[in-house]
Amino acid sequence: MYTQIFKEILLDMDHGQQAIKDLVTFCQEHYKGNKKELKIIDEFQRTYEPALAIWWYTRQCFTYKMLNRALRTLDGDIIIRMGFYLCDVHRQIEDLHSRQIDQYHGKTFPLYRGQGLLMADFEKITKNKGGLLSFNNFLSTSKNRNISLGFAKDALDTIDTVGVLFQMTIDPTESSTPFASIRELSDFAQEDEILFSMHTVFRIGEVRKIDKKSPLYEVDLKLTPDDDQQLRQLTKSIAKETSGSTGWHRMGKLLLKIGQFDKAEELYNTLLEQASNDSDKAHIYHMLGMMKHSKGKYQEAISSYEKYLKIKRKTLPEHHPSLANTYNNIGLAYNNTGDYLKALEFYETAQKIQEKALPPNHPDLAGSYNNIGQVYNNMGDYSKALEFYEKAHKIKENALPPNHPYWALSYNNIGAACSNMGDYSKALDFYEKALKIREKALPPNHPDFAQSYNNIGAAWNNMGDYSKALDFYEKALKIREKALPPNHPDLASSYSCIGAVYNTMGDYSKALEFHEKAHKIREKALPPNHPDLATSYAWIGAVSNDMGDYLKALEFYEKALKITEKTLPPNHPDLAFSYSCIGGVYNTMRHYSKSLKFYEKALKITEKTLPPNHPDLAFSYSFIGGLYNTMGDYSKALEFYEKALRIREKALPPNHRDLAFSYSCIGGVYNTMGDYSKALEFHEKALKIRKKALPPNHPDLATSYAWIRAVSNDMGVYLKALEFSEKPHTIRENVLPPNRPNFASSYNNIALAYNNMGDYSKALEFYETAHKIQEKALPPNHPDLAGSYNNIGQVYNNMGDYSKALEFYEKAFKIREKALPPNHPDFAQSYNNIGAACNNMGDYSKALEFYERALKIREIALPPNHPDFAQSYNNIGAACNNMGDYSKALAFYEKALKIREKALHPNYPDFASSYSCIGGVYDTMGDYSKALEFYEKALKIREKALPPNHPDLAISYNNIGQVYYDMGDYLKALEFFKKAHKIKEKALPPNHPDLAISYNNIGQVYYDMGEYSKALEYSKKDLKITKKALPPNHPDLATTYKWFGKNYRSMKDYPRALENFEKCLSIRQKALPENHPDKATTYSDIGDVHRLMGDYEKALSFHRKALNIQENVQCNPLDCALTYINLGETYREIKDYSTALTYFQKGLEIRQKKLPKDHPNIAVVYHNMAKLYLSTRQYNMAMKNIQQTIEIAQEKLPSTHPHLLDYKETFEKIRKKM
Repeated sequence: MYTQIFKEILLDMDHGQQAIKDLVTFCQEHYKGNKKELKIIDEFQRTYEPALAIWWYTRQCFTYKMLNRALRTLDGDIIIRMGFYLCDVHRQIEDLHSRQIDQYHGKTFPLYRGQGLLMADFEKITKNKGGLLSFNNFLSTSKNRNISLGFAKDALDTIDTVGVLFQMTIDPTESSTPFASIRELSDFAQEDEILFSMHTVFRIGEVRKIDKKSPLYEVDLKLTPDDDQQLRQLTKSIAKETSGSTGWHRMGKLLLKIGQFDKAEELYNTLLEQASNDSDKAHIYHMLGMMKHSKGKYQEAISSYEKYLKIKRKTLPEHHPSLANTYNNIGLAYNNTGDYLKALEFYETAQKIQEKALPPNHPDLAGSYNNIGQVYNNMGDYSKALEFYEKAHKIKENALPPNHPYWALSYNNIGAACSNMGDYSKALDFYEKALKIREKALPPNHPDFAQSYNNIGAAWNNMGDYSKALDFYEKALKIREKALPPNHPDLASSYSCIGAVYNTMGDYSKALEFHEKAHKIREKALPPNHPDLATSYAWIGAVSNDMGDYLKALEFYEKALKITEKTLPPNHPDLAFSYSCIGGVYNTMRHYSKSLKFYEKALKITEKTLPPNHPDLAFSYSFIGGLYNTMGDYSKALEFYEKALRIREKALPPNHRDLAFSYSCIGGVYNTMGDYSKALEFHEKALKIRKKALPPNHPDLATSYAWIRAVSNDMGVYLKALEFSEKPHTIRENVLPPNRPNFASSYNNIALAYNNMGDYSKALEFYETAHKIQEKALPPNHPDLAGSYNNIGQVYNNMGDYSKALEFYEKAFKIREKALPPNHPDFAQSYNNIGAACNNMGDYSKALEFYERALKIREIALPPNHPDFAQSYNNIGAACNNMGDYSKALAFYEKALKIREKALHPNYPDFASSYSCIGGVYDTMGDYSKALEFYEKALKIREKALPPNHPDLAISYNNIGQVYYDMGDYLKALEFFKKAHKIKEKALPPNHPDLAISYNNIGQVYYDMGEYSKALEYSKKDLKITKKALPPNHPDLATTYKWFGKNYRSMKDYPRALENFEKCLSIRQKALPENHPDKATTYSDIGDVHRLMGDYEKALSFHRKALNIQENVQCNPLDCALTYINLGETYREIKDYSTALTYFQKGLEIRQKKLPKDHPNIAVVYHNMAKLYLSTRQYNMAMKNIQQTIEIAQEKLPSTHPHLLDYKETFEKIRKKM
């Protein structure tokens, strides 16, 4: 339609000789260096006259090319430069038409046009049967079908192009668009050409395929009559919008309308220079204000409007009714600069003028109320906004008929206020009312329908129904594609909305595709620093961030920031948004100081420009709270989250989803601090709001369920955690397509629940499902894929397949190397995981190396007292402990404790972990009273912080039981092991591996108490679970077989003992590295059975294998002591008494260092030595040793213990010899 208006305006303007000179100068510059074209331009300058216009048009040179390209792309600059020529061509066609029209005798006749169309453009025609097709340029057609068909066939040589033969039915009585045969004037007389003037409009008819083998089609077109309703309405509407006192003034308005702001500015500045009176100047200043506003130059717009006011005030009083419109415009500009108080001031000035000058129900007053409502909306005072929107609505009720299009605007405004107040269903109700009115009042493809569909799409999007949202956004897009030129900014807006939904759905490639489409349009349609371009950059930044491409995200957010810094005042809220986005990326990259800097910049602006209870301030506080949470400063995090909550409680209705967001954030911090009851309280508050405010399948509900799952998991309530893992999954199944990344999150949560319940095969199944989704949905180096590999590695680690675990941890590390900056904290996680796998494989020095790497990264990346340091120190402490460097282990565990004391709440469960680690070192060092002191501290914290059946309480009872066991106090040990078991029976599923550990612990005590059949009974229970719960080569299964072997050995069933020790060895050989210390203990056990079976050579061979490992790797000294004692026993049996004594003394020395003086295991060595001295007839030494043995045993062992009976028997033998 715009070419029609261009034509009408140009025909209404005077074009002198200077216009030809200006065009020639422009073309000479344009074709500089093109000798052929410059020669033709020179000829044009010398010979051109209006009578030759058509001849020049049909000549294949600059006139044809430039004019048609300009008309096709609506290039206002070229159209104006060629305005005189365009008018000449039109008038010549018009003249010929008036002379030729009688030849047709009012009869219809066919014409043809052959051309190529892009596949996308051709599809629009096929989908728009019965609709209108406009040719914006002069239209060349032929009477000769074959010539036109030839042109259509020629187009097939171009890729992605369809050959189209248009068959046109022309009724000369039904069109005022002039057309004429130009055979006598054309440069190509043989083509028998009929040339139509600009903007010929046809009705689309049938579409037929001409050639089965190639994309060649015939399309029927019918020239539209003058009274076509759709055409008349659209043309009339645009003509009205571009009315003016002169052709040049009309042209200025048209350039503004089509978004060619630079050309409009150039034109208005020229008109300003030529203006001879104040009235013209005032009008031009007003139009310059509108143009500057459209370019996003709001301060310059205000300046132009004020110049307009200055002139008008000379002749009019300050509050004259005609000035109200300008005050409104200034108010709008201030509104767009984010200066809402100024905007309100000008809007209220306009309102006061209108209240005085107009009757109380005048429609213009409604416009003022709407404007004021808009400012209150931007200030976050949604109830006040609603009040003004409803005032506007009441006025219009009295002034307008029920189906007037204005009602749609009113309902939309009220809907927007409801949406901002979180009442999405109410918003939807108002948006649908607006749509109904438009359906009655407007033609089917009116652009306003697009706005309605967009609003409804936004409401569905807020309600979490993404497929419905997409459906409505696509409806809006279809209308805009029909109604608007291809580079109209509103099309970009549609693409952005669709891209945003795809982004929320996790379809990042689709999201990026639509945001880039939007960006391309804005680059073409808008000046380089227009704020909408910043919006495009911000969206591409957001998608890149979600895709894990943080550097790209930063690049685009910074592009957006540059534009906003240039075009907006320094305190505009949009700048705060840009700073927040950049802060968010730095937070994700763990550049905390940079992140804080940008968040604080954003906060500074929002605090200056917005009222103290504006919801956007709450977002600023939330962002900073989130950053402090990530930095481990939980009290600061809570402080900022609570600030956000206070604002939302004041500014928003009680069931607004943003309140639920605040409760969730606070609950998250309490969960991290280990205050689970508080955490649960806040997450349940959030859930309550979301259940009231949102539809049952809204993704925010999935978020609430996921948080309750996390807290339940940390509280050890694994069945509840599983239940709440499945709820979000059900929601996502209802609202998302099957392979979105959000599903991966669901599967990961379900997997974690199964992992905690000890069902590792199920956990692996769900982690692998999540991984498959992420591989399809995410780019190959997305950080979330690294997380996925870590999860799978963790399960393999729990399953005892350490080499497989290591393989997946290394995959995760490789992705992070590509995707993340060099010192990102996630590298520390990778190093820790690899270290843990090395630790489990018995390679303690390598584990230490990786733990230290993790620590170095954290020292660079994290603030000094971040809780993650505690984890690093703990890991290093564990490695040192395993290497036997207990003082170093203790030093690192104490470092971890100090950090936790600074960073955490005194009853936080991680304190219990620290105390447990320190207790463990003291236990290994044999300082049992210290060990007990720290284990009891841990127990006290867990009793306060955790529910009574939490699995971590069982860990505390186990630890205390272990100390009593190591002290040889078996009854006390049994009491605590049974307490631990009771909790596990309540808290865990019946086949959880931790139950097997409990059975094993209790079995060990019965073994050491000499109750072998009872011990065997518990070993069988242990085996039943481990066989079900763990893969066949899991190291824990080897431990179970070891205890079977020990029991059978003590019960003197040596073949069965050997069979079980060999099963144990077989698993350890498959599962553990060559020199793992656990292999050494198995060799020693097998050697001892061979000794008891009298095969001393074999016994010695296995003991030496054990010793070879133990003397070359770092292992538990007590394991080494056992091997020495076993060797001593073997040498005693073969009567090599001096070697035997040497080994007994080595074993005794270690046990005396590591164990209490009255430990039953020391009694075992004294007894062995007593037997040796008896064999060498050193009866006094024998008696001394046996007395020490019996003294310990009588104190520590039950009276029926087999060992005590053995010792008494040996005592009798020695006594008789003396």
